[in-house]
Amino acid sequence: MTHTEDADNEGLLVRRIRNGTVIDHIDGGEALNVVKILGITGTTQEALSIATNVPSRDMEKKDIVKLTNRELSKEEVDRIALISPHATINIIRNFKVCEKKGVEIPTLIQGLVRCPNPGCISNTHEPIQSKFHVRPTGLHCYYCDWVITKDLTSYII
Repeated sequence: MTHTEDADNEGLLVRRIRNGTVIDHIDGGEALNVVKILGITGTTQEALSIATNVPSRDMEKKDIVKLTNRELSKEEVDRIALISPHATINIIRNFKVCEKKGVEIPTLIQGLVRCPNPGCISNTHEPIQSKFHVRPTGLHCYYCDWVITKDLTSYII
């Protein structure tokens, strides 16, 4: 690391990354759930930095997740939107933000969430993916109309 890079990182809680993704403005306390739904277990190749309950101008507290050498797919971003709808995704290349976008909560999600109803056809041995309508009252199963209103992360596939 050069003296310039040291100066650039001065005062930062987590170092800047050369290439990868920064997930910012995650609701405070949700960073570990974001890591979980991205399937990061510590056995994957990317380096991971997590900052939790960081003071923020826009939010009371926020979390930040930095992934080196990895850009998220649309499906992964959709998963993040379900648990932290105000998160922002920053794509970093050569230490510069090349792309910045907010997450968008989809109106329909398929194959991302398991229906908690054991009798739902999406939980049987039928070749049917789960499907949910996203509504203000929660996630409504397309097949059995079961509603998930809390603890969503435990149902993410």
